[in-house]
Amino acid sequence: MEAGKVAVCIVTHNSADDVRGCLESVGALQYRPLELVVVDCASTDDSVAAVRRHMPPKLHLAHRVLDENIGFAGGMNEAISQTEAPLVLTLNSDARPDPDYLSHLLDRAAKHPELKVAAVTGRLIRPRDGGEAGILDACGMVLSPTWRHFDRGSGEPLNGRWTRADRVFGATGAASLFRRQALDDVAVDGEIFLSEFHSFREDAELCFRFQERGWEVLYEPAALCEHRRHNLPGRRRQMPPHVNMHSLKNRYLLRLYHQNGVNLLLTGVPALLRDMAAFVYVLVKERSSLAAYSWLWRHRQEILRRRKAIRSRCTAKGSAVNRWFFRRGLAL
Repeated sequence: MEAGKVAVCIVTHNSADDVRGCLESVGALQYRPLELVVVDCASTDDSVAAVRRHMPPKLHLAHRVLDENIGFAGGMNEAISQTEAPLVLTLNSDARPDPDYLSHLLDRAAKHPELKVAAVTGRLIRPRDGGEAGILDACGMVLSPTWRHFDRGSGEPLNGRWTRADRVFGATGAASLFRRQALDDVAVDGEIFLSEFHSFREDAELCFRFQERGWEVLYEPAALCEHRRHNLPGRRRQMPPHVNMHSLKNRYLLRLYHQNGVNLLLTGVPALLRDMAAFVYVLVKERSSLAAYSWLWRHRQEILRRRKAIRSRCTAKGSAVNRWFFRRGLAL
């Protein structure tokens, strides 16, 4: 991953309360050259005007306002299509990178020219107020044998583990730097983030494709970014029904697109038990998410077509992906 122009890509949807702080942090980034791309997904609040009011000076802005909420996946695809920069920093509107965030990420990649680096992510922390001071938000992404993916270190004390740079399974879309060449390499039908994921787990799915094509994801603990994060497992009952539905639907899409035969033997039993527990929970307490199962059935032919397209392009051995279900990181 060589230094070059970085496009900071942000998707907004009713983000007026967050976007000012995000844009101020972007303006304070020390790294240059830099450009900014913001795509608004049919906000009904003041998001569009807020972006224009708080646009950092001396940065080029490409601002697209859409009539439909196509989710983080579709919005980020639109944002990336507006730039030719060789490096892309995806940023949630509730993220606040430190001024040296990009510099640390690029320095980490530069130290490993022997690796085929697709992305570098930093040490995300929860806001230092509201009773969550000193709490980690994400230090890379990990997988479990139940096919759940987690933000490594989420909820742990800031001064605890994850102070070593290493290789990880994946990088959160909230604040990670991607090599454009890698994004183009793993695109499916011209899409970088798959649109059917809409707004949950789309970054994990992208990282599966990185691993299947032999790309690496790195974690750099010196790169700090504050992330407020609205969606947390413990807040599921407070989330809008459509968000929970997409979350459930997408956990099955991950498996349908990426599970291989050996992995089925390794994770089949725990994943099935998790599936059964999820179905009972939805049936008893979250019936609005039953729509996920009907969605999967209605789109079964398209899902199979997508799986074939994804699996046909795998170049890495299955073990290169399967190891991440049992490893939380690999030393550099």
